[in-house]
Amino acid sequence: MITEPATISSDSDLGLTSVLPGSLPNSLGTADAPQRYQIDAVFNRRPLPEELTALRAETAALTDAGYPEVTLTVSDRRLEIHQSNLEELESGLSTVLADVLARISRNVREERENARQQAEHAADIEHVRSDDVIRRAARIEFRAGS
Repeated sequence: MITEPATISSDSDLGLTSVLPGSLPNSLGTADAPQRYQIDAVFNRRPLPEELTALRAETAALTDAGYPEVTLTVSDRRLEIHQSNLEELESGLSTVLADVLARISRNVREERENARQQAEHAADIEHVRSDDVIRRAARIEFRAGS
């Protein structure tokens, strides 16, 4: 029986589940292996548009963590980690990436919640204003003055 992977909601932090071995150079483990190469990692869910925008701006976090050569791009549900290697991922880059993605997710959720609260507040104000106008209009009586 084939089962579909569980869908993880956007309420959870964006993360990475695994490296795609097929994305690695065939020459790894040989004398001809490149020192730096692209590594594709699978996201745990589809990134939100705001998360993608924030991820594009995260080069400083990688540089600050000691990975100035590493760059990131997103292709569907994969994070392409450029100019890196498995050794860097094993020795700390994987944690840096996990932390960056979790921070981005928390920030996006916070921004969305703030926007929701602002919209709710604006709707409440509009409701009060509308009710006030209706009450004022209802008080008006058209009677002859004499």
